[in-house]
Amino acid sequence: MKTKTVYLLFLSTGTLLAKTIDLYTKQSLNHVSIALDQELNLVYSFGRKRPHNPFIGGFIRENLSLPFFNRSMCAIYQLKVTEEEYTQLVEQIMIMESHKHLYRYNFLGLFGVMLNKEFHRENAFFCSQFVASMLQECGIYHSAKPPGLIRPQDLRAWRELTPFYYGKLKDYPYLTAHVEQEQRKSWRRSFFRLS
Repeated sequence: MKTKTVYLLFLSTGTLLAKTIDLYTKQSLNHVSIALDQELNLVYSFGRKRPHNPFIGGFIRENLSLPFFNRSMCAIYQLKVTEEEYTQLVEQIMIMESHKHLYRYNFLGLFGVMLNKEFHRENAFFCSQFVASMLQECGIYHSAKPPGLIRPQDLRAWRELTPFYYGKLKDYPYLTAHVEQEQRKSWRRSFFRLS
């Protein structure tokens, strides 16, 4: 049976909110995303829609070339899935992306995790709830906990994951060309605006 690889990206952005969550959980790398490719061009999660505003959140395609991620530490894990599971996962994510305006960040759900009580809200997720939900709906991930109580640490402890990279996100070798290309585009746009 042919397999495909998806990646789970665990991040710590170093923001005040991230540091607060780290302090509470006594863990780091408290943000998780699903990446559909090794180069991290197709990375999806629930988080900030605007990098400097933690209160406007929802479904996002992560742009890892933003300066916001320059100091981020990360752990990247590989996950082998069947071609059918991969196709189903991609389809689900693309459907969500095409309706992203309908989704919002589940702030209330974060408090539920602290109380060990799931607060299900229609079309609202936090990052690990989103990842767990997507993987469960495709039959890839199974847990006794409902998705609304899954923490990034629960996913990192999952035996199906294979460690792939740990360190500064900006030093991830497969990201370099993509980030440099995005920076060149940004520089060109700035240059032509000044011209």
